[in-house]
Amino acid sequence: MVITIDGPAGSGKSTVAEEVARRLGLSFLNTGHMYRAIGLAARRREIDLNNQIELAYVAKHAKIEFDWSKYPPPVILNGERVTHLLGGRDVSEAASYVALVPAIREQMVKQQREIGDHLRDLVTEGRDQGTIVFPTAEFKFYVDASPDERARRRFVQLRNRAEQIEYKEILDQILVRDKRDRERLVGPLEKPKDAIEIDSTHLSFEDVVRHIIGLVETRHAT
Repeated sequence: MVITIDGPAGSGKSTVAEEVARRLGLSFLNTGHMYRAIGLAARRREIDLNNQIELAYVAKHAKIEFDWSKYPPPVILNGERVTHLLGGRDVSEAASYVALVPAIREQMVKQQREIGDHLRDLVTEGRDQGTIVFPTAEFKFYVDASPDERARRRFVQLRNRAEQIEYKEILDQILVRDKRDRERLVGPLEKPKDAIEIDSTHLSFEDVVRHIIGLVETRHAT
């Protein structure tokens, strides 16, 4: 069983997908962490994020793995566990540039499909999982929320990490990111035609998780 959960930045798809996978006893793949890991590698090399050739070079020589013996699976970059380094603003910004590079997206899609073939039962989240990576997935969901609500969630998340940033700055970044994700030529953000859309703006985390699990269990039982 493959369950895809797509959606824009800050929609809550990652935390929802992780919990859905845990409750259903499936593996969980956070594809955003793969792009962030490359973003981290690019930041460490201090390369120009607008230089797609250099970004592609970094990605080609970045070995990204997951420790599937643990849940959620830690991200390993070139032998180093880096999950705790992937949530910062700098890495997030770098990942948004990484995701625009066609060669990197091709590399990531290939690796994500290989992970799906290996694990078989998987909940995977991202922006192109149901459209590009797993177009024949058994279950597809698209989790969204208003830009204001997504900015609020990100603001709380960063403040809890003691990062000082203004709400307006986060909202502006989200609007720019949305436009960039929807207009990119390779793997643009879009709702899969056969996906179930969930607007989480006024829903709790638990509401979204239960709704997805309920739909999966009902349809799977039939």
